[in-house]
Amino acid sequence: MRIVSFKHDGERRLGVRSGDLVIDLNRADPEIPADLKAFLSGGPGMVSRATRAVESGQAAISASDVQVLAPISDPDKIICIGLNYADHAVETKMEVPTEPVVFAKYATALIGPGDGIRIPPSSAKVDYEAELVAVIGKAGRDIAEADALGYVAGYTVGHDVSARDYQLEKPAGQWLLGKTFDTFAPIGPDFVTADEIPDPHALGVRCVLNGQTVQESCTDQLIFRIDRLISYLSHVFTFTPGDLLFTGTPPGVGMARTPPLWLKSGDTVVCEVDGIGRLENPVV
Repeated sequence: MRIVSFKHDGERRLGVRSGDLVIDLNRADPEIPADLKAFLSGGPGMVSRATRAVESGQAAISASDVQVLAPISDPDKIICIGLNYADHAVETKMEVPTEPVVFAKYATALIGPGDGIRIPPSSAKVDYEAELVAVIGKAGRDIAEADALGYVAGYTVGHDVSARDYQLEKPAGQWLLGKTFDTFAPIGPDFVTADEIPDPHALGVRCVLNGQTVQESCTDQLIFRIDRLISYLSHVFTFTPGDLLFTGTPPGVGMARTPPLWLKSGDTVVCEVDGIGRLENPVV
């Protein structure tokens, strides 16, 4: 299923995209929550209800009549992995990590498709980073690597916007601050359930800036695969439904170019992951 969070008639809703239509799950079945995190917390039974709602053929809305929102607006955690493509580590002149490089964003950084990425007045070096995002579907801690993909409910497209001057030039580096300015975590438009993605490690990832492809790679280049990341992280904290895991970005980022290529007001950034979707945001 391709699940979308959307606004219609002034209300936040949850739906399933079907061609040019969106099936309003909340109208078709009032027991289905209008929030994706709550939906995921409902477990397999909620997915079954959604399947029946779609099969009923009721409550269809034209996709052009809805405002698509970020799939999840209030995750407990937004976990991000740095330097997770070997060629990206090389272009940034950093050593290929032997363990995952982990940082976080706050939920206030989340925006949806079409929302503006705001350049903060305090940063002159804002960069783009297209990413595959795994969405956790059930709670777990101390998860075995062999079981880890079973904790992934699905996937979405993410954009890890980064203020490089904060991240790399402040005293001791400020990864958290450089990564979590408001609007620095666009995601969406769709949440695609894991059963639709046979192999999350064989997906093309690209970023297109003002019509020019600036990043392009494949998730088969991940240094640490999703199952490894979930197992590694779960020995530190408990995953909960709706947690977002940004899995890293391919080479081609602006900071590694000569001259550097920074985002500016008026730009349009498109992040794409094959089989998942196309996320477009203006820069303001």
